[in-house]
Amino acid sequence: MSRAEVRESAHSVAAAYGGFPADTPSAGVRRWNARGARRAGPVEAAFRLLSALRRAPALHPRGLTCTAALEVIDDGGGPWGAPWLDVPGVYTATVRFSRAAGLPDAVPDGLGLALRVERADGHGVLLDLLLTTSGRGRLTRHLPRPRTDALGGPYSSLLAYRIGGRQRLVAAFPHRTRQTPVPAAPGGLRDALAAGPLVFELCAETSGRTWRPFAVLTVDAALSLPADETLDFDPYGHSAHGFRPGGALAAIRSAAYRGSRAGRRTRTTPHPAGTQTPASPRPTT
Repeated sequence: MSRAEVRESAHSVAAAYGGFPADTPSAGVRRWNARGARRAGPVEAAFRLLSALRRAPALHPRGLTCTAALEVIDDGGGPWGAPWLDVPGVYTATVRFSRAAGLPDAVPDGLGLALRVERADGHGVLLDLLLTTSGRGRLTRHLPRPRTDALGGPYSSLLAYRIGGRQRLVAAFPHRTRQTPVPAAPGGLRDALAAGPLVFELCAETSGRTWRPFAVLTVDAALSLPADETLDFDPYGHSAHGFRPGGALAAIRSAAYRGSRAGRRTRTTPHPAGTQTPASPRPTT
């Protein structure tokens, strides 16, 4: 199925659902958002400062950006209630692997898998998904787990997404195609990709807390970008109809993303005394 056919089919499914209704947060989620909004200002300022000091994202400062393909599959379990998941097809994607705290490569760190899917909801629409290494249990899948091996275990959204009106955690499970660990550093990942693609199965949590697959992610090749350069990944600004981040802590997380982007784009350039030169934005890709 071509990309154009995938997009047309997705819009046909959306029409069958009666359009693209906005997800309505529950009363509990609204309370969480109200509390988060009060804390958003200090969080944004802190992340802006940290990002400016690092001249890189406040968290996940260095990483490897790669080309990828995402194949949405039909697992036979019925519709998800999210148009882009209910029509099998292949999407162009971009992936960035990174270390959350930017610790030395030999030290375990929370590993990040940032995914951008192009045209998930049609022409020009992006979908971003941010996942972090986690445990496998019902509790530990909500908690970050430091690792050094990029294929050493699952990556989780940690907080639930709202998919087709239901709260579901999202996770990526690596396919272990090689025996040796894959160092979660730009050099180690680049070497691993030179030997072959890295493959992940994307799943969403069911009401019984089991995992149901919805896509296969194939990471193909590394891009020649500096390790501190990144796309502006933002799951709140880049989401698909019927597939959105949950409301818990939304205001705080959105503020953190805004602050990190603002700080990363600010650079103080030395200039002769008596002149003023505006700060130039840090280039992003």
